[in-house]
Parts: sequence; structure tokens; C-alpha cells
Amino acid sequence: MNLPILGIDVSKDSLDVHLIIADTSQHAAFTNTPKGHKRLVRWLQKRCGQEQVHVGLEATGQYAFPVAEVLHAADHLVSLVNPARISAYARSLLARNKTDRLDAAIIADFCRTQSPPAWHPPREELRELQAMVRLLEDLTATRQAEINRLKSGIRSAEVGRILEDHIAYLDDQIQYVEQLINTHIAQDDDLRRKKELLRSIPGIGEKTAHTLLGEILYLDSFQDAKQVVAYAGLNPRQRRSGKMKGRSPISKTGNPQLRKALYFPAISAKRSNPIVHQFCIRLEENGLVPMQVIIAGMRKLLHIAFDVLKNDCPFDPNYEQFSSQSQQIPAFSS
Repeated sequence: MNLPILGIDVSKDSLDVHLIIADTSQHAAFTNTPKGHKRLVRWLQKRCGQEQVHVGLEATGQYAFPVAEVLHAADHLVSLVNPARISAYARSLLARNKTDRLDAAIIADFCRTQSPPAWHPPREELRELQAMVRLLEDLTATRQAEINRLKSGIRSAEVGRILEDHIAYLDDQIQYVEQLINTHIAQDDDLRRKKELLRSIPGIGEKTAHTLLGEILYLDSFQDAKQVVAYAGLNPRQRRSGKMKGRSPISKTGNPQLRKALYFPAISAKRSNPIVHQFCIRLEENGLVPMQVIIAGMRKLLHIAFDVLKNDCPFDPNYEQFSSQSQQIPAFSS
């Protein structure tokens, strides 16, 4: 059964939509507000009746989620697509112009020809955790920036005092958010269990476990660890054409919070995790440079974390599922 297709180009303030029904198409625009979302649902009902519509839109964070949730609640099939996939598809069509209206049409055509998988909203508890984890990351980054500014040689005593007060305030806020995260997880049986599973993996500490839980919102939508690795942007990008031949860098097309969260844990796991340790030794013997080994270790650690969560089983260095993962991971460059 061929469903009507709706492509949506999302921006902060507006939604440009392109609807394909059989051999016809039409365009419309709505505000990206609750009122605009209701108007969009009514607009679809007038044109498609009670028929389900396959809606495609780019996963552009906070601007895309509200309308995606409204359309999902209206029983439409919603697909949130990595923007890089849409961009690559547009290049394959030799699209030279870029407008909101044209982008909506390209997204609709992508949805029609590629049939991206359905998206389901995460539990409210997961979304709340993600918001907390990202706030903590922002507060920590701001604190470090203020410390760097203070150490840069501030000559004004008053400015130095203001910076010190701000750092002290940020310390309090960081401690408060950390307490919120711990309480939030402790009060949810599923999150508490998953945190225990992640903490069973050598190399993954409490903060990393929190980030992993907050960033892998759609665990059930991933069919295997490779999809999670691609979601994190740790999958290799092949370069085998002409002068571009050589080692493959990672794609970096994915969740930057996950990549950042796994860097230092991978260094730790290289020493303390028997699976990652042996894996990294093998890569070093094969001639990979230190940064390539660390990135490959990040990928391996994410594989293990996914398997532990998916199988609801604590880490076991002798468990066949892990020890049998001896396949060679492609070389990376930073």
C-alpha cells in the first residue's frame, strides 16, 4: 500500500511542507508553533481523510521534535532522518538551488524512494534525562571557559572577583544538576537497571553512563550495534577514489555528545577493559597510530555498551557474545 508522502523542512519559526498523493503534489507553509501544528494536521485531514501519511523530516533537534510528536499522535507514520542523508540525497539529484520549499520537496522524494524507518517518541523520563545531561555538559563547558579566562592574566581585580563568583555559582549549579540526574535515574526502574549494566563495563564511569542513557534515546529502534556506531558518527568514511585513497576517517555525521563522552572512557578501557585492551593491542601490532587506536576503542566500547543494554546482561569478559567479536575494525584517522 502506497501511503501519501509529506516532506517537512523544519526551521525555528516555520514548517514548509510538500505533500505527494499518487501523481500529484502540493506545497504549503505553517508556523512552527502548537497552533501551526494543529493547522497542519487539519490540512492533512482535508486532503487525505483518515488515511495514514508517511511524514519525513530532518532530525534537527528541538525544532523538529514537537511537530513530529503531534503528527505521531495523529496516527501518521513519522520518520526522523539524519540531515546528512538528506543532503547526500539532494546532491545525488544534482540539486543546485536551496530554498525551504525545494528542501521540503527533496525530503518528500527521499521518503518516497528510500522508505526510512518509523520513529517513535521516547519516554518522557528519557527526554528529561537528556535535557539534564546536556545542561550539565553546557555548565561544565562554561565553567572551564571561565577558569581559562581567569588564568589568562586578568589585570582587573574587580573582573577577577566577578569571574571567581561566577565559577563558584557554576560549581553549585553543576552539583545541583548532578544530584537531579542521580535522583531521576534512581526513581526509574528501567533507567536504574540500565545504569547498573553500563557501570559493569570497565572504562565506563557514572558520568559516561548518564550521557549514554541520555543520548541513546531510541535504543529499541537500532537493529544492531553498527547502527548505534553510525548514530554516534564513529563509522568509517571510505576514501577510495583517485587521490583520496587511503585510510578512512570517521564520518562525524552523528551525535557529537556521544563521541565526546566516549573519548576518555576509551582511554581508560584500553587499560582496564580486557576486551578493549586486547583489541587495541591487536590494532597497535597492525600499525595503527595512537589516535586511530583510541577511536577504534571508542567504537568497540560503544559496541559493548549496546550489547549489554540490548541483552540486559552485565559485562562478562568471557561471555561468548563479546569474546567472539574478533572481526577487524577498519582503520580510522582523526
